[in-house]
Amino acid sequence: MLKTIGLLILSNIFMTFAWYGHLKTMNSKPLYIAILVSWGIAFFEYCLQVPANRTGYQFFSLAQLKIIQEVITLVVFVVFSIFYMKEKPQLNLLWAGLCLIGAVYFIFREGSGASH
Repeated sequence: MLKTIGLLILSNIFMTFAWYGHLKTMNSKPLYIAILVSWGIAFFEYCLQVPANRTGYQFFSLAQLKIIQEVITLVVFVVFSIFYMKEKPQLNLLWAGLCLIGAVYFIFREGSGASH
C-alpha cells in the first residue's frame, strides 16, 4: 500500500509540473513548445501512475484509488502553488481539503472496501 501511495505522490508531482509548470517557465515560448514539453513530462507521470494503480488495485477498490489520487493531487497542488508559483494560499483550498476529508471518510468507511 505504501508503494502505491509513494508512486502516486511522485506521479502527481510530474503531472502538476506538466499541467502548470509552463505557466511560470514558458510564458515567452510558443504554445506548441509548452505542449510538447508538458507532454514529455506527462510521460514520466504515466510511468509512475500506471504501476501505482496496478499495485494499489490489489489493496484498494477503484473508488478508493480515485479518492486517494484526488487527495494527493490537492496536497501536491497546494505545495506547488505556494512554493513554486509563489501564490498565496486561498481559503477555498481549505474548504476543498475538508470536502476531500469527507470523501475519504465515505469511501473508506466500513463496508466500502475493495470487493475484488
